[in-house]
Amino acid sequence: MNKRMITKRSDELYRAILSLETVEQCMSFFDDLCTITELQAMEQRFEVASLLSQGMIYSDILERTGASSATISRVNRCLRYGKGGYSSILNPTSETEE
Repeated sequence: MNKRMITKRSDELYRAILSLETVEQCMSFFDDLCTITELQAMEQRFEVASLLSQGMIYSDILERTGASSATISRVNRCLRYGKGGYSSILNPTSETEE
């Protein structure tokens, strides 16, 4: 979908995330790293991705999550044409089957 250069800084960030061992550590890290608004936006996009992958339609997702149609559309594009990040979490067996 979008092309982004991996930098030393981004590599270090992702490695730091991978080093977290518990949900509590992860929550503490992201609470320190992100604003409440950023966390809520990520949580909402993840919920939208989950609902889309379950086959729920846009209008029901909008009503359930409060996400805008633009957010739902963006998440859907990522599910269909992205790098597989959502799918690797939501459907972990589909990644190993490919």
